[in-house]
Amino acid sequence: MTKLYGIKACDTCRKAAKTLAVDISDIRANPLPASDLKRFYAQFGDALVNTRSTTWRGLSEAERARPPLDLLSEHPTLMKRPVIEKDGALFLGWGKDVQAELGV
Repeated sequence: MTKLYGIKACDTCRKAAKTLAVDISDIRANPLPASDLKRFYAQFGDALVNTRSTTWRGLSEAERARPPLDLLSEHPTLMKRPVIEKDGALFLGWGKDVQAELGV
C-alpha cells in the first residue's frame, strides 16, 4: 500500500500522486500525528524541514532555532514534500532517485 503525505496545492505532490495513482493526505488540512512526524524525522533528519520554503523565510531567527519537530507541528508547510510511504519504506521528495526506487 502506498501513502503520499503532502499538500494538495503543491504541484510536485500532485505530479507524484498522479503518477502513483494515490490520493494526497493533505497535511495542512489534516495535520500529522506526532508519532508520524517523529518517524519521518527519525528517517530523514533535518532534510525533512524545507528551508527553501516561503514559510521558513517568514520565520524569525529565534523561531528557526526551535526544535524541528515543534516547528513542523506548528507549520506543516515547512515539511519537505511529498513524503511517500510504500510497503513500510519512506521516501522524501519526488526527484529522479525516488522515482527510480519506486519503479516509476
